[in-house]
Amino acid sequence: MGNSSAQLRGDAKVYETLGELNIPFDYYEHPPVPTVEEASKYWTDIDAAHCKNLFFRNHKGNKHYLVVLHYQKALNIRDLEQRLKQGKISFASPERMMRYLGLTPGSVSPLGLIHDSEKHVHVFLDSKLKDFDLISFHPNLNTASLVIQFSDFVRYLRFTGNTYEFISLYD
Repeated sequence: MGNSSAQLRGDAKVYETLGELNIPFDYYEHPPVPTVEEASKYWTDIDAAHCKNLFFRNHKGNKHYLVVLHYQKALNIRDLEQRLKQGKISFASPERMMRYLGLTPGSVSPLGLIHDSEKHVHVFLDSKLKDFDLISFHPNLNTASLVIQFSDFVRYLRFTGNTYEFISLYD
């Protein structure tokens, strides 16, 4: 794992942060892919848990959540609402996504947490992701994927300072 940052696409702050944390990664370029379904055809030779990253807001718009789960799994939003006890949740607008994560639709990634200076976004991670040694995310741009050790990803989460928790998101 590891790459020279000279040829890497994506958010320079991602690569700076991974470098500061001494987190090695593998880098894979692909055409722009706005959905995990489209991206999956480029992941066939990448041995990692590829993630679906969903950005939500509560009904009042004063709380935001990033939900991370394996891309092949479906999220029952109503079930999540009941567990959160925050009332109705809905997908956050592109403006909110930019404000809190510095991201545009189609490029949502927990690597965007480095832009959340207020530590406002709470992260829910599917507990089954712990079963994987390697995990994959966009480097805040949907024309590449990064693969890192799951343990390094948890170190990154701690570094961001955002609150996070592992929950069972599906059976």
